[in-house]
Amino acid sequence: MQKLMGLVRRCVDDYHMIEAGDKIAVGVSGGKDSLVLLMLLAGLREYFDKPFELEAITIDMGLGMDYSGIAELCEQWKVPYHIVKTEIGPIIFDYRKEKNPCSMCAKMRRGALNQAILDRGFHKLALGHHYDDAVETFVMSLLFEGRISCFQPVTNLDRTGIIQIRPMLYIHEKTVDHFALQQGLPIIANRCPVDKTTKREEVKQLIFQLSQTYPDLKERIFGAMQRYPLPEWEPKGRYKRPKEQ
Repeated sequence: MQKLMGLVRRCVDDYHMIEAGDKIAVGVSGGKDSLVLLMLLAGLREYFDKPFELEAITIDMGLGMDYSGIAELCEQWKVPYHIVKTEIGPIIFDYRKEKNPCSMCAKMRRGALNQAILDRGFHKLALGHHYDDAVETFVMSLLFEGRISCFQPVTNLDRTGIIQIRPMLYIHEKTVDHFALQQGLPIIANRCPVDKTTKREEVKQLIFQLSQTYPDLKERIFGAMQRYPLPEWEPKGRYKRPKEQ
């Protein structure tokens, strides 16, 4: 717990993600990434030198998922929890019968989440993207779009005024998995009909296979993103490349 909070603290400091008085919402899907992020930010809140408010928000896709376990944990961590009920799942899969649903689903979820944040008076959104997500997104942009690109550690959404932050960029997915299992977090199985069949999953497997021959592949890609640097990726603090454990 202390080690991972230290990595989050370093990432927050390197990219100036949190300022005193911030009202931060955590987008909680029920998966391991968002739950680990919520737990680490709740822990960081207790000793961080810049006081901030924290709240968890879930966009219920209308796929029959039970969030009661998350509600209990939020109560235990003293984090307010808000669920926004939608029919995004039925609209995409039953009504529209989208053949390529991921893009539309992401836009609808993002819109619902941003509106919920604004309605509740929050201005920052913490997302559970980790180290491996960044590497995969970079490779996906290169392979499928012909661009050298990735999401930013801190993203200013000009149209809404919301600032997105990604405090877990220094933590590997394997570490997130182990921590979630160790803590017994109430992870909710993803009921999305196309889960594990996306382009991201293809790239994840490709990177895994290449890493068998080139063990430092992910570290080299991540380091290149910061040294290039991609827009807003150059760390402002003293960055030390995290090793996978």
